[in-house]
Parts: sequence; C-alpha cells; structure tokens
Amino acid sequence: MSNTKLIIEERAANIGNFMVGRLLPFRQKRMVGPFIFIDHMGPACMSDQENMDIAMHPHIGLSTLTFLFEGALMHRDSLGTAVEITPGAVNWMTAGKGVVHTERTPEHLRQSKKMMHGLQIWVALPIEEEQCEPAFTHVEAHDIPSWETDGVQFKLIAGRAFGKQSPVPVYSPLYFIEIKASENQTLSIGDHLFGESALYILEGSIMSDGHTYTPKQLLVAKDSTLCSFEIAANSTIYIFGGEPFKEERFIEWNFVASNKALIEQAKTNWQNNKFPEVPNETERIPLPPPRRFGG
Repeated sequence: MSNTKLIIEERAANIGNFMVGRLLPFRQKRMVGPFIFIDHMGPACMSDQENMDIAMHPHIGLSTLTFLFEGALMHRDSLGTAVEITPGAVNWMTAGKGVVHTERTPEHLRQSKKMMHGLQIWVALPIEEEQCEPAFTHVEAHDIPSWETDGVQFKLIAGRAFGKQSPVPVYSPLYFIEIKASENQTLSIGDHLFGESALYILEGSIMSDGHTYTPKQLLVAKDSTLCSFEIAANSTIYIFGGEPFKEERFIEWNFVASNKALIEQAKTNWQNNKFPEVPNETERIPLPPPRRFGG
C-alpha cells in the first residue's frame, strides 16, 4: 500500500474460552473510517470436546459484522433471531439503543472436531443512528457481489466500491473488500476507495515501496487514493475503510458511543437486567471491572 502511514501487528487477546488476534482499536489508531474494532478469530482446530460458547452479552451504538473463513456459528439475539452463519455469508447486527446476543457452536457440530476461523468486526454508527432500533440482517454468500479482473478475485462484502453495492444495510459510507490473487499482480485501486483506508493480510504477502508485508499485519494508508501495491500469488487480503466521523467515539467493553453518558447508562442497565434477553438463554456475561475509555 503506497504511503503506508501505520503498520499494526495483530495482538493476542482473550475473549473467554477463545484466543483471538486483535487489530483494532490500536493505541495510535482508534478507528479506520467507521471501523472501530476488528478481531481475527483463529484459525483454531477444536476437538469434539471444545466448542465456542459466548453467553449473552449486550451492545450499543454499533453494527457487528461476522465473516467466517472456516467453521460455523449459531447466532441468537434478543430480537428473536436464530441463524447459523457459514463461510462467505455475512451476519450484520445493528445494536442501536441496545441488543443482546449469543454466539455458539451449532448443535450438529458440538460432538465433532471442527475449525473456527473468521473476522469479527464492529462498525460505529453515525451519531444520528446511535439510538436507533436494533436490527439484524443475514446475507448469504451467493448474494455478495463477486467478480474477477485480470485473474484477481474481488468480493464487496459490505458498503460500496468499484461501482457496486453490497446488500448489507450499512449506515454510513464505507467498504469492506476481499481480494484474492492466484498469481503475482500489481493493483492500483485507490480511485475506487474513499475516506480512510486500511489493508489486512490474511495469507500471502504484498509488496509496496520496496517493503514486503506478511500475514497478521494491518496497514493503514496515509491516503486512500494512493492504494497501489503488488500482491503475491496465493494471497488473500481485506481492504476496509470509509468516511470518518467528525465526532470522537468512545469504546468500553461491548459499548460504543459518542457520549460517555450513554456508555455509563448501558453499563448500569446491564448490571440491573434492563437489557432485553435472548429467548431460551439464561447465562449472562457479567460487566467486567472498570477500565479507561478508549481501550
């Protein structure tokens, strides 16, 4: 990526019974466009005795985007949604004023060996939508815009770019793009991007300005219009970004807001059981000890 502004190394983080690689937020870069949080889950080979079980937990002020490379997750939420997500599909949950959900290994996989690998992404909502009604959308893999140019495969997972629009119902101008190359190629795609831009290398490598970048690195561009690089054969990368917000966003635990008071109220509501519950679920993740805003 030309004129790379910042290189963020993936950092291990513990989300309970699962270790992930955290990409955002980062001390020197809290957000890229409206993207405020990104976890790389796995790849993890789980035995027939291991399952993902993330109990009820709340969100406000954001949309979650779940995108799997391998494995499957059962999503249930306080809207009554119950849907299994599989590789290539998108789960898009908008928390707005408040939603609660669980993520678990589906029943049909719980007694067998399985893989888990994917991205968990939070997209902050514009200030006028922070307190909107919660909503959920599932988009199947075959409905994601996909195309090939000069041997390079593209998917527009969310947002708009390259004159195309994903069916994922986003709330602000953004893009989340998958690029796969089977051969070495030089890409110059800056004209199709806007706002802030970052590139995550899942597998393979890219070369730019005499530097080689490898997996588990997130590259933040100085200027989205200067996104030009060479992608190596058998590489998969993700480019995301969009228009940044004028107002600062605060993040604490699972809550995102432009006003700290909204986060404090959400914390109180969770402690006092004032969030809606997920049908047929009883286990709740408790509010963690206090920590500073923005971390």
